[in-house]
Amino acid sequence: MKAFLYILENTAKSHYVGITESEPEKRLIRHNKGDVFSTKYKRPWKLIYVEEFENMKEARLRERQIKSWHGGNAFRKFLVKAAGSSNGRT
Repeated sequence: MKAFLYILENTAKSHYVGITESEPEKRLIRHNKGDVFSTKYKRPWKLIYVEEFENMKEARLRERQIKSWHGGNAFRKFLVKAAGSSNGRT
């Protein structure tokens, strides 16, 4: 089953990195409805980046890698690069 890593951004420029087996756009709806505890108080969110994987194990490894950068220069550089890639969403 396919899996996705996604990054959300809110109006305060906070970011959330997550993984899902559903379509990222559908998951975004749940985030913006307040169904996800970790993001319900910082709404609204927009989808800014998506990566697709063959399974959840691969997606989780990538999520851990990206979260290890969170808040650092590597994460900021990744976001800038992702915004300009064909993979990224704006």
